[in-house]
Amino acid sequence: MSLITACVAQGTNIIAQHQTDTSRGNFAQATQTILEKIPPNDSKLTYVWSTYLFHYISESGYTYLVMADDSAGRRMPFGFLGAVKAHFLENMEGFTDSTLAKLMHEFNTAPPQDELARAQNELQSVKDIMVQNVEQILSRGERIELLVDKTDHMAGQATAFRRGARTVRRQMWWRNTKVVILCVIVALILVWVFMAQFCGAGLNQCGKKSSGDTGGSLA
Repeated sequence: MSLITACVAQGTNIIAQHQTDTSRGNFAQATQTILEKIPPNDSKLTYVWSTYLFHYISESGYTYLVMADDSAGRRMPFGFLGAVKAHFLENMEGFTDSTLAKLMHEFNTAPPQDELARAQNELQSVKDIMVQNVEQILSRGERIELLVDKTDHMAGQATAFRRGARTVRRQMWWRNTKVVILCVIVALILVWVFMAQFCGAGLNQCGKKSSGDTGGSLA
């Protein structure tokens, strides 16, 4: 999914919010931090954070924000924000989390072409849409808070890596054990071949030869 989490807010007070993919972590703190840094004047901006982009439109005291994969570019996310703004202004009282979820699903699966075309025209005509790195607007303490979810995600990856390492060790141990067993079998076969040259395939002629030799000596 290209659109991950989105919200509509008045100032820093979130009116509606939805996250499509919770497996990547909880980005509520990151969203709240971005909202606190958005200037009060009307603006459009994209913040870059790791492989994610925070796009927002701020107009008349309301902020429409979406976090998306960088592979989504900017046209589709801003088309989504335009649709969110239109739905919200049309029915502020009835705009809920489920409304936002429905719009996110629509744009993640089959975004309306007219919305994308309108967003493209706006991006071409509006020259003040800037792109900034999140790190440039955060203090040290905020940066640590914002990266908490990313750290948790990395910790989960480390746990999965440790599980994988244990599996690999077990596989290597079993492989080495099979090699040892095979070497023992080959060694036994070589011993059998060597003894079979003197004692026969059944290893039952050595005793007879010893008895015959002893009888010949006594005679």
